[in-house]
Amino acid sequence: MRERLPALVAALWWGSLSSIGFLAVPLLFAHLPTPAMAGTLAAKLFAAQTWVSVVCCMGLLLISRPKMAVTPYPWARAAMLFIVGGLLLALVVQYGVSPRIVARQDLKFWHGLGTLLYTLQWACALVTLWHTLRKSQPPQD
Repeated sequence: MRERLPALVAALWWGSLSSIGFLAVPLLFAHLPTPAMAGTLAAKLFAAQTWVSVVCCMGLLLISRPKMAVTPYPWARAAMLFIVGGLLLALVVQYGVSPRIVARQDLKFWHGLGTLLYTLQWACALVTLWHTLRKSQPPQD
């Protein structure tokens, strides 16, 4: 079970980003009466998604951290940059971009930047998931 835990956490991270960003939020804008109502709910969904991302990234970092300079997971070193990058992107979107979108400050620019950063976070999660699923030889002692 322990060897499958990183893949499960990475799948939760990537799947939650996919379902919120590419399914739930577009459906809000398609079916709610006004864009303002959809935007309010979308902001709450994205805020919740940020915390899912933070928990998943921190979990992956804790699971994959090197012990005595050698990590038991061959994928960990390759994925570390993407895990940290995804974590930072989630926090930048939540605390740097989202408040400006909610305040309707230069909406086109901030929405475009937020979409780009969210997509990059999604890509980081996908690469991390891909690395956790790779078949590799166990470390030789």
